Amino acid sequence: METAITAEGLRKSYGDHHALKGIDLTVPAGTVLGVLGPNGAGKTTTVRILATLLQPDGGRATVAGYDLAKQPVEVRRNIGLTGQYAAVDERLTGRENIELIGVLLHLGRRAAKARAAELLEQFGLTDAGDRMAKTYSGGMRRRLDLAASLVARPPVLFLDEPTTGLDLTSRLALWDTIRDQVRNGTTVLLTTQYLEEADQLADRLAVIDKGTVIADGTPDELKRKVGGERLEVAVADPADLAATARALAAVSPVDPVVDEETRSVSVPLTGGVAALSAAAAGLDELGIEPEDFAVRRSSLDDVFLALTGHTGASDGQPETDPTEQQKSGPRKSAQTKEKEPA
Repeated sequence: METAITAEGLRKSYGDHHALKGIDLTVPAGTVLGVLGPNGAGKTTTVRILATLLQPDGGRATVAGYDLAKQPVEVRRNIGLTGQYAAVDERLTGRENIELIGVLLHLGRRAAKARAAELLEQFGLTDAGDRMAKTYSGGMRRRLDLAASLVARPPVLFLDEPTTGLDLTSRLALWDTIRDQVRNGTTVLLTTQYLEEADQLADRLAVIDKGTVIADGTPDELKRKVGGERLEVAVADPADLAATARALAAVSPVDPVVDEETRSVSVPLTGGVAALSAAAAGLDELGIEPEDFAVRRSSLDDVFLALTGHTGASDGQPETDPTEQQKSGPRKSAQTKEKEPA
């Protein structure tokens, strides 16, 4: 299986609201696709369709080699899903939560117990395995939720904003866990509003806005497309800003940007090392000694802002769609729905 996920022209509407207007995605096996977009862009709707939790109004898709419309049961057998909220039963222990999923997946009680022990160790939860989940921290619950989605060793894993609300330490721990799964051959579709998370984990990115994919590529490709590298020079004396701008204008086809608050001047860097050398020589001729002389690369925040008009910082509010009501307590993973209608 060279391609784990394909989507062609996926559409979904709720009355007059067009949540998806023709989504196209391709995810090679054993890679991570990061899906970015502001709230309401269509990220969660896309995941719910690919996980067989929603019927699309149009388009087609395959997941793990199976047609979404014609073979939904086979799709469910080959995917794991971790949603925006940790879906664990707080009245059960961590071990019991995982064993329950194993039983629902028809592993048999003995195999379910063995798999639970294996996953608790893998996710660093063995010592807490016999405590009720309500005593777990937020990071522990997310790890338990992810462990439960991997009971059947699915080749494809959907992670819908899995680190929303976690502190930095818990996020870093979960990133390591996701990397481990990918090293073992799992394909991951990850939606996130944390741009650093996408930069760290994703092999490729798809940016969705208003129900369509507006850009895709590797993180570096998108950064280069939006702005590439910039030369930024900071000076101690604001009176030197005008002269600094003239020196930098001589090495770039684009007008310099002057920031009086930070006493800095920046220009796109298109001439490589030669442009850097020329800029340094120009400043030296003018007798200007910079406080800072640095090449800055565009960040994913710059990409996100340029493409969507929104800042990239997450406010911690997950995306919802008009039909979804979030509830407390556990939810079924996609893998437990085999007897339900598609």
